[in-house]
Amino acid sequence: MGLLMWVVVHPANLQDRDGALLVLSKLWGAFPRLQLIWADGGYAGTLVEWVMTQLCCTLLIVKRTDKTVGFKVLPRRWVVERTFAWLNCSRRLSKDYEELPEVSEAFIYAAMVRLMVRRLARNS
Repeated sequence: MGLLMWVVVHPANLQDRDGALLVLSKLWGAFPRLQLIWADGGYAGTLVEWVMTQLCCTLLIVKRTDKTVGFKVLPRRWVVERTFAWLNCSRRLSKDYEELPEVSEAFIYAAMVRLMVRRLARNS
């Protein structure tokens, strides 16, 4: 559905794969029944084995084939891009204004709560 389960904002000098360790370790404590995680090619490597051994879960890498020319929608990958687009509708998240990562995390949660409340109100 593209709704956020957990957010971790880290400095730009931290590799995304290392940041994924932060997210996944916190996510696992909150959602122990999690069985499958999709990720793009940037998360391949040792993270796949770490998820399997530490979280007893499957990390499925969605890769683009080398034969692909131009833009092509990849399975499950569009969900992430759509969620980023939803978050960018919030003026505060359209640019990086915050100095503290915790403040950025709070505004991401606030934007997602707003989105979910609007959906609930529309359906009732």
